[in-house]
Amino acid sequence: MSKIVVLAEKPSVGRDIARVLHCNKKGNGFMEGSKYIVTWALGHLVTLADPEVYDSKYKTWKLNDLPMLPKQLKLTVIKKTGKQFQTVKTQLLRKDVGEIVIATDAGREGELVARWILEKANVRKPIKRLWISSVTDKAIKDGFKQLKPGKQFENLYASAVARSEADWYVGLNATRALTTKFNAQLSTGRVQTPTLAMVATREEEIKAFQPKTFYGIEAKTNKGFSLFWQDNKNNRRLFSRQTAENIVQKVSSKSLQVVHVEKNYKKKSAPQLYDLTELQRDANRIFQFSGKQTLSIMQKLYEQHKVLTYPRTDSRVISTDIVSTIKDRVKACGVDTYARHANKILRKDLKLSKSVVNNAKVTDHHAIIPTEQAVILADLNDKERKIYDLVVKRFLAVLSDPYEYEQMTVIAEANGEKFTATGKIVKKNGWKELYQRNFADDLDEEDQQLPAIEKGHQLDSVRYTLTQGETKPPERFTEGSLLQAMENPIRHMNTYDKKVAHTLKNTGGIGTVATRADIIEKLFNSMYMELKGKHIYLTSTGRQLLDLVPEDLRSPALTAEWEQKLSQIAEGKLKKEQFISEIKGYTKQVVQQIKTSQEKFKHDNMTGTKCPNCGKLMLEISNKKGRMLVCQDRSCGHKKNIAKHTNARCPNCHKRLELRGEGEGQIFTCKCGHREKLSTFQARKQREQKNNVSRKEVNKYLKKQDDGFANNALAEQLAKLKLKK
Repeated sequence: MSKIVVLAEKPSVGRDIARVLHCNKKGNGFMEGSKYIVTWALGHLVTLADPEVYDSKYKTWKLNDLPMLPKQLKLTVIKKTGKQFQTVKTQLLRKDVGEIVIATDAGREGELVARWILEKANVRKPIKRLWISSVTDKAIKDGFKQLKPGKQFENLYASAVARSEADWYVGLNATRALTTKFNAQLSTGRVQTPTLAMVATREEEIKAFQPKTFYGIEAKTNKGFSLFWQDNKNNRRLFSRQTAENIVQKVSSKSLQVVHVEKNYKKKSAPQLYDLTELQRDANRIFQFSGKQTLSIMQKLYEQHKVLTYPRTDSRVISTDIVSTIKDRVKACGVDTYARHANKILRKDLKLSKSVVNNAKVTDHHAIIPTEQAVILADLNDKERKIYDLVVKRFLAVLSDPYEYEQMTVIAEANGEKFTATGKIVKKNGWKELYQRNFADDLDEEDQQLPAIEKGHQLDSVRYTLTQGETKPPERFTEGSLLQAMENPIRHMNTYDKKVAHTLKNTGGIGTVATRADIIEKLFNSMYMELKGKHIYLTSTGRQLLDLVPEDLRSPALTAEWEQKLSQIAEGKLKKEQFISEIKGYTKQVVQQIKTSQEKFKHDNMTGTKCPNCGKLMLEISNKKGRMLVCQDRSCGHKKNIAKHTNARCPNCHKRLELRGEGEGQIFTCKCGHREKLSTFQARKQREQKNNVSRKEVNKYLKKQDDGFANNALAEQLAKLKLKK
């Protein structure tokens, strides 16, 4: 009987699947049972080959050699994980293997991880697909009962290849063109550059903002509440002090006559379930977690602890097939602080609206919710607990009763001028019982505790005062608000285009839920933007890059059009070859625009040190190893170390030391001011080693102490005592 190879994306998921499928025999990079062999990738094991594979001239970056447009892009095994690729390949090509099950992440990128391995290994065996949203034992068992034919996902694979190849053609060519044309390390991409452009647009808005002083009129009553002036269009702000003062004078010493009292009973449902972007946004706002950090924590809660479902989703609803499992999920998460709320939900008959259950709005995966696996909160670290808490509370909230309150509005008049007051009386806390904190949308400073009041009442002894404020500029982006802007970029664009707006709406913004946090991280690492406190600022390099790249690459419209076409490929409505042909044509345009650009790039890290080879001024750059000087002329390429980061510690403040200089003149320096020659440091270390006892000697000494105690008088007496018993 032939065996089946199951290919997972990561070792942790592979081992879980192996356990469920009773694959107990451990191999090097795989596990085997009587029917199944489970092996795994380590993320991508195969990628697109570098340009020099097609022509040796591409080893050197030259503007005249661009664009690079190989007819067919080749695949290559990633050297770092080459050993695991050989392990996977060996299992796939075994003669006793007749079928393959792809069990990588259920999405476009997961499909690419597996299919590229199969293609590079030249495997031509029948394929089936495991498509699941959680990796609990139950989900894996159910998934294997409902395996889907591999052919069903071939268009998804074509879409993934098209995305990767398009990024290769445009990204590599534009990056090389910018770097060689402007003699600076510059990179661009169809998602990262529009994202950077949104940060720049926000900075321009803040810079151009002119604050205006506005005035209001408050009417303080002797009943413990205030009313506020409004015009006929319900505006409370007046931008003329004179007008405001005239109104105050007009109503001064006048009583207020209540002309209208309105009471409305309102119900408010909980916010929708989390998708990844919304979760990243809340985690950034509440805990200051970066988008990448939140995804990493979610991945652990999904893969390692198995208490939450698949994180990389853009759906905020669940499908009808999940409804029957809801109470099992409530039981699984209903422990500790969640127990009281969970028990309430378990006792009630659930009636869920379309904002919770809606098959039409579920994409590859439903919203992030708890799994049916019981949680052990003690196993979660502090950060995991915080993310788990957000997801569980949101899940229990959508299943709880609505928040109910009575909204009261009072309108009164004084000498022809209108004043209003609003108040809220909570009737039932509903889902809000879950939360200790208030929701931002509930913090309405105008809501007051209003007394019993009816139409026709007269309010005497009213004090009218002039209030003053100033308009505020738009707030700078935080990581959370930038993630949200990537999801809905149209409102952050300089120009409004109906067609572009429609495309962006259909594609769900720029980037995907899986890549947005990485894009933001890349922009920070490339020094195009920086974080000051919780707010994002554009750097000089980032600002210049936006001036140098072609306009198309700055607009979200380009990536939105790409995503729309990639969706069409995934649906079988567009051929991959046609899309790639268009991409090659676009690549030629981009390179030509950069080649003919008249712009100049000004280095903001220029030093006064001249290059000993060509005489040009050198640049100071920082990397993981330390700081170095490099010649600004890339064709010269001269480099010189300034300071290396070391593991040596300062004897005063114990912080890591930097090693500066070369040869015998090398010196250790510390931020606290400590300086020490390398030779002096080495001599000091030798002296310390002579005086210090090694760990091995300490353990040997302690063992001797234990042996000595075993035969002492107290031990003998204790032994006798035990014998008497």
